[in-house]
Amino acid sequence: MPPITQDIVDLYDRFTHGALSRREFMERLAATVGGTAAATALLPLLQNNYAVAQTVAENDPRIAISRFQYEIGDAMMNGELAWPAREGRFPGVVVIHENRGLNPHIRDVTRRFALEGFIALGIDILSPEGGTPADEDRARDMIGQVPPDRAAARLAAGVAALARVQTCNGKVGTVGYCWGGGMVNRIAVLNPPGLAAGVSYYGSQVPADQVERIRTPLMLHYAGNDERINAGIPAFKAALEWAKKDFELHVYEGAQHAFNNDTNAARYSKPVADLALSRTLAFFRKHLA
Repeated sequence: MPPITQDIVDLYDRFTHGALSRREFMERLAATVGGTAAATALLPLLQNNYAVAQTVAENDPRIAISRFQYEIGDAMMNGELAWPAREGRFPGVVVIHENRGLNPHIRDVTRRFALEGFIALGIDILSPEGGTPADEDRARDMIGQVPPDRAAARLAAGVAALARVQTCNGKVGTVGYCWGGGMVNRIAVLNPPGLAAGVSYYGSQVPADQVERIRTPLMLHYAGNDERINAGIPAFKAALEWAKKDFELHVYEGAQHAFNNDTNAARYSKPVADLALSRTLAFFRKHLA
């Protein structure tokens, strides 16, 4: 088995973000590792393995789960709601998926936040398009057809809807990964009712001229080995500082884009993911109480 080098990780990143078709990706991977057989053997280590996605069972007695729906215009949005299985009102967290849709991994992340004492909502951005398909490549292509402003508006409406849930304390944070991390930043610009904090994992930044409209605290997690996303950090950071916004920025040297995704053997880093999560939970408990 050839080693997974940074060039291979970067090549896969280009594929997962739509710069290469699957055929182009496999051809270039084969050329890099010495043939089609080697590329085929390496592929499972680069892809998400949802067979290991579940760390919190759907029937875990410590949480409750239900389907959640809300409207925006003439569109109906669907999601999965999870909360602690006890009486009380809980701070809300909207969990925003990567560009592969509301898949088993993100559903599990939603349940993880419920175990931490939040009422968590994982939203399927493709609800009006028929929902997230099982085919990851098709999900990526479908998400690419949803204009970013429309996607942000759909998710911002979910923040407001969660804030109105009787068992929510009215304060909602957003947490997003990759594509979802970029949406966290866009939602912060929109300032929907109930939004009280945002945590972006390796997400694209909003233009500097939109930063002034941000009203809520942000926590920004970036991977050190993520040239595509990190190119936007200096301008975003400068704009946040100039506008005197409340934010924390963490860069994890040596980590890969998608370091939090524990279904991806090539890019997941447990030490980094654990540290980022501990910071995220402390941030939410501070701002959503």
